[in-house]
Amino acid sequence: MALTSTLYTGLSGLDVNQTWLNAIGNNIANVNTVAFKSSRTLIKPEFYVTDVSASAPTPDFGGTNPSQLGLGANVNEIQKNFSPGAIQTTGVDTDMAIDGAGFFVVKSGGNQQYTRDGSFTLNDSNQLVSSGGAFVQGYGADAQGNVLSGQLKNITIPVGTDTIAKATDNASMQGNLDAGGSTAAGASVVDSQDLTVVGGAATPTGATLLTNVASTSNSATPLFAAGDVLTLNGIKGGRNLPTATFNVTAASTLTDLANFYQQNLGIDATAPVSAGIPVPGVTVQTDGSAVNSVKFTVVGNIGNDNALSLNSASLTNQTNTSPLSFAAGTDGAGIASDPSGESVHTSLVAYDALGTPVTVDVTAVLQSKADTGNTWQFFVTSPDNTVGGEVVGNGTMTFDPTGKLSTITGNTVTINRNGTGATTPITMTLDFSGMTQLTDSSSSMVMTQQDGSPIGTLNSFSVGTNGIITGAYSNGLTRTLGQVAVANFSNPEGLDDKGGNMFQASASSGVPVLTTPLSLGTGGIRAGSLELSNVDISQEFTNMINASTGFSAASRVITTSNQLIQDLLNSNR
Repeated sequence: MALTSTLYTGLSGLDVNQTWLNAIGNNIANVNTVAFKSSRTLIKPEFYVTDVSASAPTPDFGGTNPSQLGLGANVNEIQKNFSPGAIQTTGVDTDMAIDGAGFFVVKSGGNQQYTRDGSFTLNDSNQLVSSGGAFVQGYGADAQGNVLSGQLKNITIPVGTDTIAKATDNASMQGNLDAGGSTAAGASVVDSQDLTVVGGAATPTGATLLTNVASTSNSATPLFAAGDVLTLNGIKGGRNLPTATFNVTAASTLTDLANFYQQNLGIDATAPVSAGIPVPGVTVQTDGSAVNSVKFTVVGNIGNDNALSLNSASLTNQTNTSPLSFAAGTDGAGIASDPSGESVHTSLVAYDALGTPVTVDVTAVLQSKADTGNTWQFFVTSPDNTVGGEVVGNGTMTFDPTGKLSTITGNTVTINRNGTGATTPITMTLDFSGMTQLTDSSSSMVMTQQDGSPIGTLNSFSVGTNGIITGAYSNGLTRTLGQVAVANFSNPEGLDDKGGNMFQASASSGVPVLTTPLSLGTGGIRAGSLELSNVDISQEFTNMINASTGFSAASRVITTSNQLIQDLLNSNR
């Protein structure tokens, strides 16, 4: 074979080793590049020229092997090494690393690309973006924090701008009810002065207009006038109740005022009572002591903490005049006022869907005692109930002989929020499982936990190994904000490297399998961390020695061939 072929064989050696050195140089240059994947150069021999073909053995001849001469080498492939790099903790919330297989999905200019580089940041629109400005893709979440899997979208984490509030669904009560207390034996009964129509010529009814009502002691002067604003300041169980107002119109009746009293004194007229105990409520009684007279009879619920206190100053008009006076009396059945019985009251704060505080009062009263266990009746009221007055529910708790709660009824209450803009009603369950009933000097009951919250702002977030992004709000709530998506490929080495740590799918890589972390063979997310380069610097230095040695040796082949050609040209001298 001509000496010139040797020149080209040596030249091919220069080319392949130079390419190898280029790959080594690129690896070393990116030894500190986040999530960089090193490359290796795979060299193969060039085409072989056959001088003598192989011959088969015969009985008289042993056969020969082929005689072939190679024409050098070429680069077969520059192959990516997608083995994972070490993971380093950075403490930056937006940094992420994939611990295992898979790629982050990003989108830029309408093109979907893939990367292992998780050095993300939030832009001024609170969107998660790569260091090159590409939008990180994932799945959003609805208002209840449910991930909306399916269509990929730009991940948004609205730190400092997103606000949230939650209505109370559950409240837990804890304490001890005194089993040694006395059972309820009566209730408050308060009567107003005798009332008649103006002039005293007829007996009023519930339908009688307030503007036509007078006291029997002065029947010529009406007690109320259209336009009066009545203010109720009641006392219940020694506690001052929230003030309430009643606007007298030309159509207002005695029944309207009775309902106003009942609703704003928190009297639960639906609560069952035992024999001998007056039926709770506010009624217009026709048993006035004077001729043609009636009276308001106010009957409270059982227990000391439901005892009502009303006097002439309890109801005043805009001139601070008291149109009605009250004193302890008897109900329509002749039962006298006798509020007694072991009881306990507690007040808690719940929240509606807008985060507005809602006051809820709970009063428990020892209703009955039995060898099989004692029963306590509880009453739930709320001054923030916007429809129907303060009463929002009642129920019973029965304890076994060891003082443990055995059965409960009526512990789910509804509080109307009409006219507030909030979702209405609030449906709240009172959990009394933390209550006991043992003999003590007094009863106690407090709220220990409730799951509602006022308005809160998104302060921070975290990313779980499954890619779920959880936001932490200033009011203590947490909510799922979305989920990071990842992609996997059947042949990652076939991806098209677009530079900047970005890859695109190619015919060799296969189609991307879009999924979530820790599924379909993908790794988990390590938040606050970054994947380092997988370049092995000691291996690269070793490869550099080999490549430079090969390059030098190939150049020597060219030099030697050139010398031989020169000797041949000088042989005729």
